[in-house]
Amino acid sequence: MNPFRYQHATDVSDAVAIAGRLADAQFIAGGTSQVDLLKEGVQRPAVLVDIFRIGLSEITGLQGGGLSIGANVRNSVASDHLLIRERYTAIAEALHAGASQQIRNMASMAGNLLQRTRCPYLRDPAQRCNKRDPGTGCAAVEGFNRMHAIFGQTDEGAQSPRTCIAVHPSDMAVAMAAHEAVLVIYSRLGERRIAFEDLHRLPEHDPPRDTNLACDDLIVAIELPAFRGKSHYLKVRDRASYAYALVSCATAVEMDGDRIASARIALGSVAHKPWRLFAAEAMLQGERPSEELFRRAAEVGLEGARTYSMNGYKPDMARVLVARGLSEMTGLTPLQGTAGTAFAASVGGIAGVIGGS
Repeated sequence: MNPFRYQHATDVSDAVAIAGRLADAQFIAGGTSQVDLLKEGVQRPAVLVDIFRIGLSEITGLQGGGLSIGANVRNSVASDHLLIRERYTAIAEALHAGASQQIRNMASMAGNLLQRTRCPYLRDPAQRCNKRDPGTGCAAVEGFNRMHAIFGQTDEGAQSPRTCIAVHPSDMAVAMAAHEAVLVIYSRLGERRIAFEDLHRLPEHDPPRDTNLACDDLIVAIELPAFRGKSHYLKVRDRASYAYALVSCATAVEMDGDRIASARIALGSVAHKPWRLFAAEAMLQGERPSEELFRRAAEVGLEGARTYSMNGYKPDMARVLVARGLSEMTGLTPLQGTAGTAFAASVGGIAGVIGGS
């Protein structure tokens, strides 16, 4: 672990001022993922700004029926919150499926969203990784790429300083994308709101950057718009106990009588950010639910997927999850477990699948 300074912030303004004044500062709250990266030498901040005790730990209602979740609310509090389980079920399911109770007790909601992308080469300083050491290349392209991206990746070859095919690890972020959350950001310039879609970014020409936040941008709350439909999260992983997703899918559907008024679909573990299937969503609007419709939507949503030597299974797996999630949300297929729990979210362990179709 590289040496760093530690500074405790007294409130939001103080935290932002410290981060803006000191070079290479990082905020830390629960630290459940961040501390591992510090130990491995992947993250090398000069200063850690502790925001654990500055508040931001309330869940409150919004005018019009939405919900505001403070950035420091623990994952365990949010996953068991009655209104989240009832109104934003996919978020509760994603949180329950994402980590053990011990980790949920410590992890913060904003911190969950800001996890580094998942790639074993990022975490191994002996390997080439443009995200960790810009300009060194990407070992994953020709290496162990079973967990890697099929959408939105930058691949100009293993030696290129632009190449990155990593995927984002957060389960909750996928559900937040389907619910079109809004983030409240505070910085030295004051407060602003950004759409969830604009938080995370694709590698493009700058692989080290995971988000569009500036160094002194502090997430203070996550706002969920009013939602009167049903949502659901499905996750396939190698083992059924708190492994990263091979592919995951969040669906949020609102009905108008027997027709779909709106549908939002987000995939996880397929891109550098939660991946919305906008074309599939558009074709569902105004249609009556059917298994055939959902299969066609899944086909449209997965068009353009680009696979590697070991992750050829991902497009087919994603198609199945999209169709199943929509079917379960519209009542064509019963849930496999209690809504709002990991039992509804977890498709199950599939140890032994190595892909390659």
